[in-house]
Amino acid sequence: MLHPPCPQGAQFRTGLWEQQHRPDSHPCREPEPGRDMGHGDLMSRADDVADQFLRGTKHYLPHVARLCLVSTFLEDGFRMWFQWAEQTEYIESTWSCGRVLANIFVLLNLLGQLGCCVLILSRNFIQYACFTLFGIISLQTVVYSILWDPMFLMRNMALGGGLLLLLAEGQGEARTVFAGVPSMGNQSSPRNLLQLGGRVLLILMFMTLLHLDLSLFTILQNLVGSALMVLVVVGFKTKLAALTLVAWLLVINVTFNAFWSIPTYRPTHDFLKYDFFQTTSVIGGLLLLVALGPGGVSMDEKKKDW
Repeated sequence: MLHPPCPQGAQFRTGLWEQQHRPDSHPCREPEPGRDMGHGDLMSRADDVADQFLRGTKHYLPHVARLCLVSTFLEDGFRMWFQWAEQTEYIESTWSCGRVLANIFVLLNLLGQLGCCVLILSRNFIQYACFTLFGIISLQTVVYSILWDPMFLMRNMALGGGLLLLLAEGQGEARTVFAGVPSMGNQSSPRNLLQLGGRVLLILMFMTLLHLDLSLFTILQNLVGSALMVLVVVGFKTKLAALTLVAWLLVINVTFNAFWSIPTYRPTHDFLKYDFFQTTSVIGGLLLLVALGPGGVSMDEKKKDW
């Protein structure tokens, strides 16, 4: 419906106009301060904050993200060095494979993880480094019987999601075989598919943080966390949702995984340390998601066509 022209100095002697037409909906009337501060305005302001954060950190955010992402592999590689005897003894006693094979396994983990971290941080042979780390994750999943522990399995898969995003960072857009021939669309390009897979796998970390508790705080935390996870998976308001999840994980990591407050001789120290660096790696994956964006297979990308 078209609005009638604005009155030029005329005074309305009756209230008929005000009854039929809301003043705040008229295009010539200034909205009252705070009157239109609805959900959309809050989301827009939050998006602006996320964009400002990205613009202010775009030069060093990818470097911080990669460092956080490989932190768990760095920690595990050094663990293999400092706990060589314990690791080989565990492998030998669990699999009855002999001392030689146990030492080879520990050596492969040590060299593989530390070497790949150096390659990733120096931006050399990223694909080979990521595939090697994929192999190490798979090998550790079997050797340490993580395959039968859903929580640890989902966290390992979340690490794989971070590696997929790392691959997507260096993956160029798909090109057609013949010059000038239009492609089938960039939704199925390797980069977009890697970003989609990375988003989905990263969320598995947060599924391990949901608790079945009837307390009001836990229910609210589960609802908010689930909503943010859905936003990241479908790629809607991705940067804002990912940054919110980063803040959530940072609080959880410092609060519940404070391994530095536990004496080193207690087994809890190693468990908390393992969780701390795994969580830090997922934070790195989320920061990489913020830096790269959700990719072509996302609602954020589709909005550009609407």
